[in-house]
Amino acid sequence: MELALQAGHILLENGAEIFRVEETMDRICRYYGVESESTFVLSNGIFMTGGNDHEKFFAKVQHIPVSGSHLDKVAAVNQLSREIEHGMYTASQAMEELERIRQMPGKRKRTLILASGIASGAFCYLFGGNLGDSLAAFLVGLVLYVYILFVSTPHLSKIVGNISGGTLVTLLCGLLYAATIGQHLNFMIIGSIMPLVPGVAFTNAIRDMADGDYISGSVRMLDALLSFLCIAIGVGIGISILGRIDGGSLLYTTQTIFRPR
Repeated sequence: MELALQAGHILLENGAEIFRVEETMDRICRYYGVESESTFVLSNGIFMTGGNDHEKFFAKVQHIPVSGSHLDKVAAVNQLSREIEHGMYTASQAMEELERIRQMPGKRKRTLILASGIASGAFCYLFGGNLGDSLAAFLVGLVLYVYILFVSTPHLSKIVGNISGGTLVTLLCGLLYAATIGQHLNFMIIGSIMPLVPGVAFTNAIRDMADGDYISGSVRMLDALLSFLCIAIGVGIGISILGRIDGGSLLYTTQTIFRPR
């Protein structure tokens, strides 16, 4: 049961859905012969109990703060649970493998920065920008993720980080637009802010509510909506600053950002 609890912990803290956490924990317990196990999983905590006249009593609660998504670890724990069902691990061996998964290094920082730039440029083009706009969004996406890795995540709260990130993106796009790198400021901004958008968290919130996990789904949905709001506030602040700098011409340019085409 401790093995199942630790597997659930890794899944939940790395962005897995509630039903996936519960299913994995149940699968591990069943394989090792625990029939009295009962779990209650929320978006930021796991309650697990077990025991009857024939099995030892077990009860444990773990608090798991809401954090980002690391789907490589989620996939690794899923694979481990299936290998356990095929008899490939003893409980102690599986615990060692779980610890190895927990210590898995994340993507290298330069890889994340490059991915942010590519995603920003691609989304800009997808939303209607031309190649010049995509180039500008690519450059802004690179700078944005450098800011996220070295300033926002280590030193700022999530709310302040999203607001300041949205402001930074808007100001950089305005500067590039003024330097004639890019022709559509609205598409440049929309593409460049995409690395800030919590798409996985929003999707998982909908899936949790669709599966009947309304409490967890509502918490994740609120967290995602708060991020959306903070990003929008940051963009608004950036547009206001640009408008004060050049007397409002850039503000006129960005008035179609959210207007249907």
